[in-house]
Amino acid sequence: MRETRSPWLPLLAGAVFALSAGEAGAQYSMRSPSVTVAPRITPMAPVSPTLRPQIHYNLQSDQDGPAQPPRKPPTAQGPSGPNGPSSAQNAPRRAAPVTAAAQVRSVPNEVVIEVAGTPSDAQVTALASRHRLTRMESQPFGLTNSTYFRWQIRDGRSVSEVVAQLRADPTITSVQPNQIFTLNQSAVASLPRSASDPSQYAVGKLRLKQAHGLSRGENVLVAVIDSAIDVSHPELIGVIAGTFDPLQSDEGPHAHGTGVAGLIAGHARLTGAAPSSQILAVRAFAVSGKSAEGNTFAILKSLEWSVSRGARIINMSFAGPNDPAIGRALAGAHKKGVVLIAAAGNAGPKSPPLFPASDPNVIAVSATDIDDKIFSASNRGKHVAITAPGVDILVSAPDGAYTVASGTSFSAPQVSGIAALLLSRKPNMTPDEVRDVLMSTARDLGPKGRDDQFGAGLVDAMAALSAIAPASIDTADRQQPIQVSR
Repeated sequence: MRETRSPWLPLLAGAVFALSAGEAGAQYSMRSPSVTVAPRITPMAPVSPTLRPQIHYNLQSDQDGPAQPPRKPPTAQGPSGPNGPSSAQNAPRRAAPVTAAAQVRSVPNEVVIEVAGTPSDAQVTALASRHRLTRMESQPFGLTNSTYFRWQIRDGRSVSEVVAQLRADPTITSVQPNQIFTLNQSAVASLPRSASDPSQYAVGKLRLKQAHGLSRGENVLVAVIDSAIDVSHPELIGVIAGTFDPLQSDEGPHAHGTGVAGLIAGHARLTGAAPSSQILAVRAFAVSGKSAEGNTFAILKSLEWSVSRGARIINMSFAGPNDPAIGRALAGAHKKGVVLIAAAGNAGPKSPPLFPASDPNVIAVSATDIDDKIFSASNRGKHVAITAPGVDILVSAPDGAYTVASGTSFSAPQVSGIAALLLSRKPNMTPDEVRDVLMSTARDLGPKGRDDQFGAGLVDAMAALSAIAPASIDTADRQQPIQVSR
């Protein structure tokens, strides 16, 4: 729960949307990506919104609380993926990945194996026979120059036992459990809100309207690896450049992914951070009861597909255990010039860093409220690069609806959108240059200089654009006070 509440938003009850690693899973299959490109449609009249209950999202790992009972696995689809300019350079950009012990959950009876290059069918058959494993799916990955396999254990041996045996095989580059990343959601009704709705305070905080006079994110592809996105939502009409579902599920749109995408490219009732950017909608999380779950292999396939389709930015509003295989894919994407942005997580100040925000190639984003206070549940740490508003945020929801939500899940996509503004203005920027500009132009919050709560401070879209194209920006506009409606 947060410590500071917006005066315009009465709340009857809180709700939690936890994102963690867990002991459940499913077998997934890969389907050919369905690509849809459509012209942007600007609504001729104001959107008549449907308001949904207020939702709070909490990204955390099981190491922050008591163990949870195992969940029933989802239905299988069958077998088949740096506060001045100088301080930016001194920021801890390459923090080591997290290795703190956690109660890591994984898909039962499955392991993920990496082999260098592309082995022959005979080599794969021999490998499977030697270790008494059944291949469920495999795919070459350009990001790692290797092939990954998802294997099933069918003879009663434990995952840890099989992993130990496989690590002794010189033909195997790496092996690990097929780890689970989970989104849990519950929602309760809030007091009704007027159809006109209060203004979006984050727009003023981030100086988006001034920034949009210079860039709106044109010609930038942003991949959103999340739950299913409502691609027909008014906020997203004309912005979906492609879709991919490595889980091959028949489920409908989900609130989390739809809300994240709208904050990046929304252009109807919402003011998205980059309303002229294009979205690659990647569904790597499938609903399981009240939760949505993804796994190592699905996220790997999502990263590979996103980069192969030309994504310049990948938004990851999920958190969980340190994952070596995903970490290698992130390193490959960073090397190819992809800007990687992730939610820091909502496990609170005592939690160790969560992954993928903890990865050295990723820009980790924490969350603040309307008073620039840290969101009480936001993760802290030396890996946090920057912050953005993430409390009481108006977001899109499935079926053309809107809701108000809180969490670092919704601060991260605003930073992803601002990164798109930079890349649209200056396409040859590297991921590290994007990070440096965002951090060096941020508005300092909390203790002077970079700190573990806010990183370099609150991201400032106009200041960031000024840093890469100062000659074209009016000085008076650059110094315009921030106006925030309450």
